[in-house]
Amino acid sequence: MDASALQQAIPAIFAPWIAAMDFEVIDAAKGSVTLRMPVKPAYVHVGGVMCGQAAMAAADTAMVLAMMTELGEFRPMTTVQLQTSFLRPIGGDHCTVIAKVLRSGKSLAFGSIDIVSADNKLAVQATTTYALL
Repeated sequence: MDASALQQAIPAIFAPWIAAMDFEVIDAAKGSVTLRMPVKPAYVHVGGVMCGQAAMAAADTAMVLAMMTELGEFRPMTTVQLQTSFLRPIGGDHCTVIAKVLRSGKSLAFGSIDIVSADNKLAVQATTTYALL
């Protein structure tokens, strides 16, 4: 699956509020995807930086897309675990979300996600486990 196919899949497979996050698929390869995510005012909390909930939604979304590149299609799956470490605040007007499939088996898949702030600093690291249905 290429970046264009993944971009078109976002509104078809995700909840409307995820599609409204306006992710841009900027790169896709087997087992990985890179997204550009705008840091909208609605995602910024009182501290002036993007809230963790938006970062976790971005991580989860990016990993589903990375799984699609791994599998060659969308397959129903559910998040079993999403562990997130917040290393620094995300400010600026956008961030980059990089998801990689670490291992994909018959019923479980494992991945890692980095979110890099607009100033190119690692801000969030997450690991995921998915059950493939």
